[in-house]
Amino acid sequence: MVDFSNKIIGPIKSVTLSDEIDTALAEKGRMVFNTMCIACHKIDRKFIGPQVKGVAKLRAPEWIMNIIMNPEEMIQKDPIAQQLLLESNMAVMANQNIKEDEARALLEYFRQIDQE
Repeated sequence: MVDFSNKIIGPIKSVTLSDEIDTALAEKGRMVFNTMCIACHKIDRKFIGPQVKGVAKLRAPEWIMNIIMNPEEMIQKDPIAQQLLLESNMAVMANQNIKEDEARALLEYFRQIDQE
């Protein structure tokens, strides 16, 4: 069972998602990922950071956007982020100063990956 109860640590309080993937937005997310994220994250395997595949099925959309936009606060306050850091022995995610529209595009890209 997925626990989405602590999804509002950070600036994103609510995200409304369509059942359909917005392919244009997902493409923007792919470009952001390949520019800002790929150095530490891989689609289907753990690297410096956790793999991307599966995250949209495991975490609330608000949680995903908040960890992308505000990793420092999430590591300080979010028990899921803290536990993931401990379990995986990974580096703390660097703040890439990703804006809300970019984080939303990344979320859509992750949703698209999870439907493939």
